[in-house]
Amino acid sequence: MTTPAKPDQPEYTAWTLLTRSPIRFHLLLFLIARTVMNSGFRMVYPLLPVFARGVGVDPSQVQLAISARSAVGLLSPLIGPAADQWGRKRAMLAGVGLFVATMAMVFIWPTYPALFIALVMTLVSKMLFDPATYAYLGDKVDYRQRGLVVGISEFGWSGAFLIGIPILGWLIERGGWTTPFLALALVGVGIGILVWRTLPPDHPSERSQTSLLSGARQVLTDPVTLAGIGIGFCISGSNEVVNIIFGVWMDDVFAVQLATLAIASVIIGAAELGGEGLIAGFADRVGKRRIVGIGLVLYAVSSFLLPVLGTSLEGALVGFFLFYLGFEFSLVATLPLLTELAPNARATLMSINATGHLLGRLIGSLVGPALIVSGLGANAALAGILNLIGLALLMFFVHEKTVDSR
Repeated sequence: MTTPAKPDQPEYTAWTLLTRSPIRFHLLLFLIARTVMNSGFRMVYPLLPVFARGVGVDPSQVQLAISARSAVGLLSPLIGPAADQWGRKRAMLAGVGLFVATMAMVFIWPTYPALFIALVMTLVSKMLFDPATYAYLGDKVDYRQRGLVVGISEFGWSGAFLIGIPILGWLIERGGWTTPFLALALVGVGIGILVWRTLPPDHPSERSQTSLLSGARQVLTDPVTLAGIGIGFCISGSNEVVNIIFGVWMDDVFAVQLATLAIASVIIGAAELGGEGLIAGFADRVGKRRIVGIGLVLYAVSSFLLPVLGTSLEGALVGFFLFYLGFEFSLVATLPLLTELAPNARATLMSINATGHLLGRLIGSLVGPALIVSGLGANAALAGILNLIGLALLMFFVHEKTVDSR
């Protein structure tokens, strides 16, 4: 037995959802917007040595900025619920506007302080935009198709490595290290105009009101939602402990050129695209909770394989492909599950979940550089252990709060 679709959440088949439903245009817009914003957020990882040389600092100084960015993510419970308080559209516009301003700042003022601020504020822009996107999709799409639309919207994460970062690398080779910041700012302006012109008016009064405090209390006093947030902490922590040393490790061990890093970014993007595609295609069929468990098992195995495969450049690329496939599969699998654990406080839950992810990234960014002195094996082992902890949280604490128990 399944719960009936809500009046504002008509049930579609996958085909009609993508071809005839009104949501398809907004889904495409979210996909483009998140590809651009995630490119700005993620480009620092493979291009970290390039940016460090550009502002004349040691790579460890840029790694420090990444850690500071993750620390600021702890404010997500205060920022992300803006979509519940202001409305989805206003929160998205605020996020895009902040993204444009920070990208433009680095181009105009190409210094380490500007880069530091931009890395941090790019995250804040995502803290506004992303929960609003998940909440909007949760409002408009029935739970039985939510795995599909969330999986598609997450293509913007892999799109950053698959499309965005190779283009940004190409721009750096031709126009210098600041050129990507100008390009992202200009494209961001176009995205902001599209959000403003095409998204329907959205006011908090149109939905059941949940105050910031009551929404946070609902999320933080429930063992099920807390365990879900804990899974996100494990998934992102395991990713960051490898992510933070990815570009530097490749450069040190294999002395790779910028073109090789671009190829590695495409490979990682393809892996993440595969993970997102699997979730979009199978999460609604296999079941949201079950697919999270499958993802965590695959992610743990791929983590433990990294040092085995990383003895050659080709093997390392294969290893990173499997690692990022497992990461993206696991992460995206959790999102449709979470959107229904606290339906009266969706944006609040998603923002606190983002805090869990960012806390995991903060710890991973601090621990990762210390572990790499012992070789890639230590980073990979910690990543695998974190995934097994996440699997235990899922098995013992998380169940779906819907009669549809998939």
